[in-house]
Amino acid sequence: ESPGSSNAIAIRNTGQMEFPLTAGVEADFGGSTSTGSPSDILSASSTSRTIQGGAVYTTPFSPAVQSVQVMLKSDGRPLNARVELLQGPNNNKQVMEIYTEDGCERPFYAVIDTPGTGNVVRIVNTATVEFPLTACVEPYIVDESAVVDDQAKGGRGMTWS
Repeated sequence: ESPGSSNAIAIRNTGQMEFPLTAGVEADFGGSTSTGSPSDILSASSTSRTIQGGAVYTTPFSPAVQSVQVMLKSDGRPLNARVELLQGPNNNKQVMEIYTEDGCERPFYAVIDTPGTGNVVRIVNTATVEFPLTACVEPYIVDESAVVDDQAKGGRGMTWS
């Protein structure tokens, strides 16, 4: 969200040229039929977690989850965070670094594709302890047929030992 005037959103791919990035930014103009922004809807319908400055929050997802929604906000203070998607032990993680000067007026909301198995979302509050943030991470698209196909092949989904 970017209320007020003269707002900018910067998206940069810091990876190598062989690894292009596809990103989209969509304006939400609200209107009379709007029930609120996606970040407002997510924070009202799910449980949130406070992440203190310097702390890490990690949550795994089942193979049926095809994408997750992530919302980060603060109580009006600056928000500095890193959102990481880990896909299995031997793959490079995908990283988003987030900064907003007012995490209450301009919360961060994104939908991240998580195909396959072994997906873990890790949120790191890179600010100091004086700047906690609130995070909600929930499944966005769930495909139950992925679990059924895996079980038919003798798999048990994601297991921890």
